[in-house]
Amino acid sequence: MSQSAQEEGAVNATTARNSLYSLVKLAEEQGRTTVITKHKVRALLAPLDRFPAARKTDAFPAHVLSTAQRDFGDLVTLAAQGQPQVLLRNTTPVAVLLPADPSPDALSSDTAAHPGAATAGGAVNSQGNQDRGSTPRRLATLGDAIGSVLTDGPAGGPTFGLPGLDAATGGLQRGKLTLVAARPSVGGSLLGLAAARKTALADHDMVLYAASGPNRDDIFRRIISAETGGEYARLKQGRLTEHEQKVAHQLVQAGDLLMIDDGSDLTAEDIKETAPHMEGLALVVVDRLQAAHSARLPLSGDRLPDASQVLATLARTLHVPVLAIVDTDDPALLGLLDADVTLTLMPTEDPAKVQVTVAERDFGTIGSAYLQPDLIHARFLDAGAAPLGRADSPAGPGLSASAGETEALELAEAALPYTSGGHQGIPAALTHELAAWRTAVAGGDQAALKEILPSLLQAAATVSHWPDTHEGHRLAAALRYYGTPVSADTAASAGQAAAASAPVHVPADSGQAPDDVAEDEDEDWLKPGDEADEPEGHVFPALKILKDAVGRSKMHPILVIRKEERDSGPWPLISEHMDGEPRWVRPDVTVTRVPHIRENGKRVRRDQFDVPDSFGEGVLCLIDRNGSFPSACSGVPLAPNKLLHTGPLDAYDKTKAGIYLIDIPEWTHTDMPHPLGRIIDRPDKDGRVWVTTPHIKQLEKLVREKHLGAMPTIYDSWTGKYNESLFKPFYEATRKARTELVQVGGDPYKMYKTRLSIALRLLWPKRPSQRSPFWRPDWRMSMVAEASVRHWSVVFRAVQEGHQLLALRNVDAAVFWAPDGTAPDTYRIGTGFGEVKAKFVQPGQMIPEGDD
Repeated sequence: MSQSAQEEGAVNATTARNSLYSLVKLAEEQGRTTVITKHKVRALLAPLDRFPAARKTDAFPAHVLSTAQRDFGDLVTLAAQGQPQVLLRNTTPVAVLLPADPSPDALSSDTAAHPGAATAGGAVNSQGNQDRGSTPRRLATLGDAIGSVLTDGPAGGPTFGLPGLDAATGGLQRGKLTLVAARPSVGGSLLGLAAARKTALADHDMVLYAASGPNRDDIFRRIISAETGGEYARLKQGRLTEHEQKVAHQLVQAGDLLMIDDGSDLTAEDIKETAPHMEGLALVVVDRLQAAHSARLPLSGDRLPDASQVLATLARTLHVPVLAIVDTDDPALLGLLDADVTLTLMPTEDPAKVQVTVAERDFGTIGSAYLQPDLIHARFLDAGAAPLGRADSPAGPGLSASAGETEALELAEAALPYTSGGHQGIPAALTHELAAWRTAVAGGDQAALKEILPSLLQAAATVSHWPDTHEGHRLAAALRYYGTPVSADTAASAGQAAAASAPVHVPADSGQAPDDVAEDEDEDWLKPGDEADEPEGHVFPALKILKDAVGRSKMHPILVIRKEERDSGPWPLISEHMDGEPRWVRPDVTVTRVPHIRENGKRVRRDQFDVPDSFGEGVLCLIDRNGSFPSACSGVPLAPNKLLHTGPLDAYDKTKAGIYLIDIPEWTHTDMPHPLGRIIDRPDKDGRVWVTTPHIKQLEKLVREKHLGAMPTIYDSWTGKYNESLFKPFYEATRKARTELVQVGGDPYKMYKTRLSIALRLLWPKRPSQRSPFWRPDWRMSMVAEASVRHWSVVFRAVQEGHQLLALRNVDAAVFWAPDGTAPDTYRIGTGFGEVKAKFVQPGQMIPEGDD
């Protein structure tokens, strides 16, 4: 019996046993024949139409599906030897195991089957269509569906190896197309790679990696980088450490489970043709679908909807998950792609976190998770649960994060891993009550919450031992707010978890020093001795930490430009105005500078805002960003080495960083300042300005999102090799110290802030007499520009959501009009990096110290 056009790729007997119900269903519904291998023998799992004699249940050995699954290996052997094995659902034949290559007379064909009869397994072949040669429609019973679900298991398929995301998704579903939607540079491809690594290298299952963007060398380097923690940029240069070479050899030996297709002109049809021939295929990854049209990439532009349908059909036909990466989060395009599940990656205010929202086509948002980008090592790390009190949170938009309601939201979020089925270990009754709680929170139903609470606490009180996991500790901590007793062995850890996750609100009159007050551009307050390392035991040796961070870089950065070189090349072109800090006030708002005497007796002037009567009732909402400069250090795009003259550029080269001469792009939004801030105030005689890499990247993003018409021309440039991680260790040390010291307050916190500011100023000391371990004005201005860009971008999101901006200042201050007396929900209130302090004053009142 030769292989027909309907036969699909071979699977091994173990995989076929685990997927038996699904394979039988495919044989019934689609007439699919599956080749099954066991050692050196082969058999076919075929529809009854392939061997009609099997419908006579007394003619051949017959087995109900549950028994066939248990003895499947033996049945495959018997079938391969020429003894057909009939598979039954209850007493009805539904499929048959046949030899793959029998002799012509080994099997008899029942040609006497009645041509118009209803066939076994619910097949319907009406007299009206039998002359057309159509395949009968096959109907499944509820028992079939239940059997298939139970066979597939609770996880449903491969996972990403990221606990928070796996809990939110329940794993990658077999038979479904999942899209990872992320704008370029957010890291969507790394999620595809994470699933491929987990499936092939950890679970030892077969993966097809269809690479329309990266080539096989890129993929291999990313895997080595992610597995070893080696820098991806260095690996691209072919420089591997001994450990990395050892891991590379191990991957080569185990790599036959990860098959890469990076052929040119790769199409969805190519992938559909290749996949069935891969024995034991567990996952298909397509990296990537490109939103912009490209003549050389079939998986791009207006061809994507058709390609998506082909991939969805492939997933259903092979009953494997297909994970496709698309380089956009545009809802309109995602709607056209019509995937079963969509994972949307969105940057947050904290650059160390990306939020992933999980949505199903029929149910909308079902969960979310945080990931920590580790792009230098080509991977994501788990970063815990999703944020609270946001419209895109699975807890829902029904409650705002005010006192009491925050705890309700936290409990809803903590319940998600258990109500979704991703985690076990609590009683079914408690899971039921938590599911009801999440529903009430999502709907903002306060009455339902009060009604549910007693039975929820009663169910929680029966738990003697909470799961000793991060998720278990978080759930126990969330319940403690409501007085739920917890077991002694978890009480301490649960309390610690609650303290670590609870937001800390700093009142306006707390007496703590105002945070990160914007620097005065005309005052270089560095003093002799500031360039010296801090003494041993200092609360925060910022300069020493910064020097150590830069010294650890494998790119051999140049810390000091020699004095004889500073009057030529790019260095005279760099000025403080390249920071892009805004100095903007809404045109119909009046700002008056009023005298004010500080506590130290110094006379200064403060702002006083007056708004038109047309604004109606409301208050001023004053936003003060925490740690703008050190937070920006988490990812400053700069060149660690020399800047070389690269002249005019046709387009921005993402492998380079430096300074660029551009014309000023037109900005038509009257409710926001220009994205280049005060840079536009000092153009040269040709109307052009010099900018650093953060602003070039910002303009590219605005063009992609159609807020700008086109990228400005680059008339001149000085650039070097791109790097974002030079200050990353400094950022991490700064964030850790702040978390501890902001709680302490007083002199230790002031000393921390002072030394932090001194260290960053010493990147570019202004006075020739000022000694410093650094002299890199491009580093300094890139860092400040990155802070400006982040500040502007979050404000722009708030304005796009309908909030009225009154003023935008420096890298940390914004003033909004708040009719309802609340801050824009694009901000997170707290004391950590990426969070803000919000204060409210009446129009006409003086802006308090530290907020302008």
